[in-house]
Amino acid sequence: QVQLVESGGGLVQAGGSLRLSCAYSGRTFSIYTMGWFRQAPGKEREFVARITWTDSSTYYADSVKGRFTISRDIAKNTMNQQMNSLKPEDTAVYHCAAARGFAFGSRSAYDYWGQGTQVTVSS
Repeated sequence: QVQLVESGGGLVQAGGSLRLSCAYSGRTFSIYTMGWFRQAPGKEREFVARITWTDSSTYYADSVKGRFTISRDIAKNTMNQQMNSLKPEDTAVYHCAAARGFAFGSRSAYDYWGQGTQVTVSS
């Protein structure tokens, strides 16, 4: 099993920045891809960004491309997401996810999920 715990959410004004972190533990040798998803009230959970373990290749949803940056800190066992130029439509609960295989944005490809952290962007 892999345990994922998110942190770093909060309330920010439009145009501001936040940095999310996902601490991972457990059978982390089984991880191949990690990513961020988000879920706004009344909407389905949607893909935001992902990074692969082998070569740190990244992939982003069009809605966040150029504003969000996903990264990995091996020494701290964390995956991070720097979010800049935040918009009210970025308001959601952000979930960290891990996959045992190569994955892009399909929720079904991810095997482990964190509980989420709330991000609220005021206009």
